[in-house]
Amino acid sequence: MRAMILAAGLGKRMQPLTDDSPKPLLKVGGKALIEYQIERLTAAGTTEVVINHFHLGSMIEEALGDGSRFGIRIHYSKEPIRLETAGGIIKSLPILKDDSFIVVNADIWTDFAFDTLSPVDGIDRLAHLILVENAEHNPYGDFYIDEQGRVHEDPNAEGVRLTFSGISVLHRNLFADYPIQPRPLVPLLQEAMEENKVSGEIHNGMWMDIGTPERLQEINDMVTGSPDS
Repeated sequence: MRAMILAAGLGKRMQPLTDDSPKPLLKVGGKALIEYQIERLTAAGTTEVVINHFHLGSMIEEALGDGSRFGIRIHYSKEPIRLETAGGIIKSLPILKDDSFIVVNADIWTDFAFDTLSPVDGIDRLAHLILVENAEHNPYGDFYIDEQGRVHEDPNAEGVRLTFSGISVLHRNLFADYPIQPRPLVPLLQEAMEENKVSGEIHNGMWMDIGTPERLQEINDMVTGSPDS
């Protein structure tokens, strides 16, 4: 499967660090956040990845190039206006080509093994989500997963409410008939959940949303082994 890395956010919560740099290029252990995603996808056998960008996006292209130094081919989807998550994916569908594809946020830190992901058929399942335990910044979680491995938002559903990790496998049928315009992803997932067409699994390993300078520092301290670095 091809993959898409979502990198078009403004990074407002990371200011002033993102005043002169797009959030995906912020460094952890001397390496840009987005590079870790690319390396893990490459290690999983992914050969092509699409990266969308908006805020200071030319810097992302300059930093990563065509992907040859990572052993992967990188395509870019430049957004003249912010298309939000679903809008950015819809714009990128012609480049992604595959019926189903991996989608991952550029600004997460995880040890998730992407090679465990499989395509979804677009009929019984339109999406497969990776869920994680709730962090302090999202204590109430996002979705439930039932005993059949199906994901729901309904609070009456069985299971414990968990956080969507920003890692998924999506089928292009999820976006059928939607034009290229600003559109968030969650409402589309919610519609699919109502039809019981979203599956999920729980990742119990390392995961963090690098949404604030404090969390970026925490990860840097962990990687470098020094709280003073």
